[in-house]
Order: sequence, then structure tokens, then C-alpha cells
Amino acid sequence: MRPLPDGTILNAIMHNPADVVEALGGRRILGRKVGSLEGLRHRLKEGLPYGSLEAVARRFEIGPEELSAALRLPSRTMARRKRADRLLADESDRLFRLARIAAEAARVLGSEEKAARWLHEPNRALGGDTPLSLLDTEIGARRVEEILGRIEYGVFS
Repeated sequence: MRPLPDGTILNAIMHNPADVVEALGGRRILGRKVGSLEGLRHRLKEGLPYGSLEAVARRFEIGPEELSAALRLPSRTMARRKRADRLLADESDRLFRLARIAAEAARVLGSEEKAARWLHEPNRALGGDTPLSLLDTEIGARRVEEILGRIEYGVFS
């Protein structure tokens, strides 16, 4: 069995953040072109527009309750953010984490539809949890990234 490279998903994002930017709604929603990690970092610190949250949810078929759990945002807080049309920096960072992993799942699995299905299905390698249910913490996200890396490199998962 061949060892997996460290930071498989992070390395992919470091070289080309375009898929994540697109998952977040692209230029149309972000309001400007974001072509580098540094530009994306600044956009996260400013707070993403609420439309980015809707774009990720629509693209990967994530319902309101699942989104609330993955982002650790109660529904009343989400309603306030929708009215303000802006997420806070920490909320934006959590949305970035979700978009980053969902975009990587789409790349590894071949389509957004397959990624959406995979994110929602219980996974034996994750102890029967769905990948989406683990994205509420960095540790859970790392576990999901590891499984995606194993899938990409053909290691039984």
C-alpha cells in the first residue's frame, strides 16, 4: 500500500483555489475576482456574502438543518445573516471549509452530483457517520479529507 501525501486536499487548494471560489458562487456572488489564496483569505476576513452560503447549499444539495449543523449556525442566526447579507469572519471560514471539501469531493468523484450524494451517505470508514456531519470541526474535516485522499489514491475506504 502506497502512503498518502500529507495535506492532499490543502495542496490542491494551494495550487488552484478556483474550484472553491466557484463553489462559493464565483465572481457573481463574491463581487470581485478572487484568483489567489491571499485574495480568498482577505475575502474570508471581510466576511462572505450570504449568497455564498446559498450557492454551496444549492450546488451540493445541503438542506437548511444540515447546513446549520455543519456551520454551527443556529437557524435564527442564519436568518440574521441573510438580512445583513454578510457572514462573520469565523462563519465565513467554516463555510470555506465546507466548500473546500465539497469541491474536492466533486473533483475526486467526478461530479458535483456524486459529491453531494457521497457527502450525505453514511461512510463505513468514518464509523458510519456521513462526511457532511463531520464538517462541523477541523478534526472531522481532516478525517473526511483523509478518506477523499484514500479514494483518490485507490486505497480501500
